[in-house]
Amino acid sequence: MIKISKTAWLWYLLAGIVILLDQVSKHAVSANLEMHSPVIFTSFFNFTLMHNHGAAFSFLSDAGGWQRYLFSGLAAVVSIGLVIWLARIPAEKRWEPIALALVLGGAIGNLYDRVTLGYVVDFIVVHYNDYYWPAFNVADSAISIGAIMLLIDALVSPNTEKPSPEKN
Repeated sequence: MIKISKTAWLWYLLAGIVILLDQVSKHAVSANLEMHSPVIFTSFFNFTLMHNHGAAFSFLSDAGGWQRYLFSGLAAVVSIGLVIWLARIPAEKRWEPIALALVLGGAIGNLYDRVTLGYVVDFIVVHYNDYYWPAFNVADSAISIGAIMLLIDALVSPNTEKPSPEKN
């Protein structure tokens, strides 16, 4: 049985907040926008309701439906791994568990869409002239920010493992 640290509950709460923000934003956009009709905020930013049946950047979106189960399974396995990882992180760490909680919340937010709707609701669109970044959502943003934080953590955190003495 996994012993969950007291601080892990804080990170689970953060993941829950990400899920809540993601789902509330997706429901609001779905209820108030027409499919593929942009609501323009600036010359480079708009909301456009889209349904993504694939993965990141609509990868495999036209694969016939089997990808829903593949991506749902992957998200579920990754989420379970992240829950366990967060349970085992020492209480003094802050950067790594925040990053993991963001990734966990984003993964579960998109997993919920995939399981209940069969697709992920995307709506945030950033572009420059006719060059468009693929539409994304709050969950995707959390996953991206968490992944960047993990990379930064891996690059700048001191290695706490001591080298083993060489044997003669």
